[in-house]
Amino acid sequence: MQMEAGTSQELLAMSPERQKAVEKTMADMNNSLKFKAYLLARMPIGWIAGLTLDHVDTRECRASMPYRWLSQNPFQSIYFATQAMAAELSTGAIALLAVTGTKPGVAMLIVGLEATYGKKATSRVTFTCTEGEQLIEAANRAMSTGEGQTATVETVGRMADGTEVSRFRFTWSFKQRKA
Repeated sequence: MQMEAGTSQELLAMSPERQKAVEKTMADMNNSLKFKAYLLARMPIGWIAGLTLDHVDTRECRASMPYRWLSQNPFQSIYFATQAMAAELSTGAIALLAVTGTKPGVAMLIVGLEATYGKKATSRVTFTCTEGEQLIEAANRAMSTGEGQTATVETVGRMADGTEVSRFRFTWSFKQRKA
């Protein structure tokens, strides 16, 4: 099977069943209509705020939040919590891929968060995480050792002109469920 660009070596090392499940989930996440339906059913506040998943693969994810009435604060910029929602998605979508198709399943949870805000977000902000391999490696270690594992990954939020508005570091925990 030929792998698409952006597919990590860790995915190549997965069982064929798990690899197929990850590829299907990735295709579903990259389908804007399916993703909007997912948001509406599972994360309605993200749907209401206009959260979008622009691209996800096992290495990188881009999620964005528009600047509009529903996402703004009283200071005419995107509210910090709505930025955090998009930032989390940019790491969490890859974390979800990391646990997809695992048997027994692997639980994932955010156990740490750091954020810095540098500039006012006055237009759409896109968060990009390029550290997906760390998340997949942590999930794989949790499965191979049976012990909880963590991975800390960074995502950077930028407006279309390249201005960095915020930077987040999420620590994800992975633990294999009992069979």
